[in-house]
Amino acid sequence: VELSVPLVVGRSALEGTSQLPKFKEDLFAITPESHTCNGEDAYLIPTAEVPVTNIHSGQILDETDLPKKYVAWTPCFRAEAGSYGRDTKGLIRTHQFGKVELVKITSATTSDDEHEALTNDAEECLKDLKLPYRKVRLCSGDIGFSARHCYDLEVWLPGAAEYREISSCSNTGDFQARRMGLRYRPKPPAEDEEGDNNNNNNDDDNNNNNKKKKKKKKANKKPKPVLCHTINGSGLAVGRTLVAILENYQQPDGSVVVPEVLRPYMGGKEVILPVSTSS
Repeated sequence: VELSVPLVVGRSALEGTSQLPKFKEDLFAITPESHTCNGEDAYLIPTAEVPVTNIHSGQILDETDLPKKYVAWTPCFRAEAGSYGRDTKGLIRTHQFGKVELVKITSATTSDDEHEALTNDAEECLKDLKLPYRKVRLCSGDIGFSARHCYDLEVWLPGAAEYREISSCSNTGDFQARRMGLRYRPKPPAEDEEGDNNNNNNDDDNNNNNKKKKKKKKANKKPKPVLCHTINGSGLAVGRTLVAILENYQQPDGSVVVPEVLRPYMGGKEVILPVSTSS
């Protein structure tokens, strides 16, 4: 499901997805003297992950409705306080950039498989663009604060002669769901099949009937809600994708070949010619 989400969120939404309080310096805050968001401190979103994941905050979902799959394109705003002056020019690291975000809300039993599937969806974008990339499974010391498992997709940039991250796909387990009170009610267990035991003893028959009644009561009782798992990933960061296309498809004469998958969106154009500087 594609969503159109707000670009301004309150403090509680950022706490739910764990950008606050740890990454406060990377956020663009709106001064309380100017405006608040539902009575809370207001911030520009650093990623669509924040409003999309919080769409079910505080809710109890049914397991039969899971997984929930969402996608949203938004501008993202980041102060990049931790970049230490790296990539201060160009399109690699900017204070505002467009990004497509993929979000899934799953049960505990399916989150690992759904994480693999989401990462594959992001990979398919790179495969369709025919960009050289690699998939990196991050060690525990490199993954984000909220994640328990993370893959980085890194695209080759000839200009820098290195691979750079273009998508990060994380399984946060129940970490975010616990913070935002997002739960689901598991499906009731199936009633046990009971064989017919022919027994002439009346006392034994009564005992069996009582056990059956207790089993039915337990089967009819709703299972307690448990925490959802949340998964998110980029598919892809638009600015870095543009850089990768320009550098990998540029020709010796300065022209750029348009990737086949993008040509229908470019009016059928196959090559972008360099602008002539001659008068």
